[in-house]
Amino acid sequence: MEQRVLGRTGRPVSVVGLGTWQLGADWGDVREEDALAVLDASVEAGVTLFDTADVYGDGRSEQLIGRYLKGRPDAGVFVATKFGRRAEQRPEHYNLANFRAWADRSRANLGVDRLDLVQLHCPPTPVYSTDEVYDALDTLVEEGRIAAYGVSVETCAEALTAIARPGVASVQIILNAFRLKPLEEVLPAAVAAGVGILARVPLASGLLSGRYTARTTFGADDHRTYNRQGEAFDQGETFSGVDFETGVEAAAEFAALAPAGATAAQTALRWIVQQPGVTTVIPGARNPEQAVANAAAAALPPLSDSTLAAVRALYDTRIRPTVHDRW
Repeated sequence: MEQRVLGRTGRPVSVVGLGTWQLGADWGDVREEDALAVLDASVEAGVTLFDTADVYGDGRSEQLIGRYLKGRPDAGVFVATKFGRRAEQRPEHYNLANFRAWADRSRANLGVDRLDLVQLHCPPTPVYSTDEVYDALDTLVEEGRIAAYGVSVETCAEALTAIARPGVASVQIILNAFRLKPLEEVLPAAVAAGVGILARVPLASGLLSGRYTARTTFGADDHRTYNRQGEAFDQGETFSGVDFETGVEAAAEFAALAPAGATAAQTALRWIVQQPGVTTVIPGARNPEQAVANAAAAALPPLSDSTLAAVRALYDTRIRPTVHDRW
């Protein structure tokens, strides 16, 4: 699979990675053996980046990755984790003492001496502008607890604030065919600064797979049920903030744009991979078949100019009015 350097980490990673939120919690139950099978299928398909967080299943996702990689020390996987969401979301909690404790917990979960990448996990907006936060992260690097740090953001404004910081190696942001705003300023700024971009929620919580209808329901423990209006965390994390019924209709139109031999989901991933400035896209997978299909999107030919124009028109018509100015 094609590899790209992840910004200031200097490390090459696969253009399609694996997001592992669903292996921890909030997407319905995933058995341990199924989770490990997803990790293995991804590696066999050429994936070299796993994205996780200390809050996914309160550490379960990290622990599963650590268990898997202990048995596959030759896998060459770069693990990007995140911290900060297990604590009450107050800016003063983002300090050196907590960072050390959080990093040490993730190191233990993953079974490593040094974390490849730690990302601030969508903290309160003032955190991105606080000098002491970056000083503390620099200290973690100096102490050998982490190799590099980045941020995960909700808004383009937060991303631009972080990109301006010289120590930030990467920015993780929602980017998909239903969330085009990052193309305007964030991706060009990241390219200019040498900052990597991890594109998350690439299928708009599954909408862009084209598999859902207006009658589709999800389990009570699935965020697509309990967070549609942002009851538990930022609404933009669920269906990219798009109204479900509107999203289903738009997704059907998007699916019609898929080239021969490609699924709607693969087309959505290929669209992201070819956006200038993107380092890697991190779809989740609940089973090995999904993991293999996602990875295969990296080998698709670039989408045509006419398809790209059609995606833009669909966004402008269906999606832009309700999401573009929010994030």
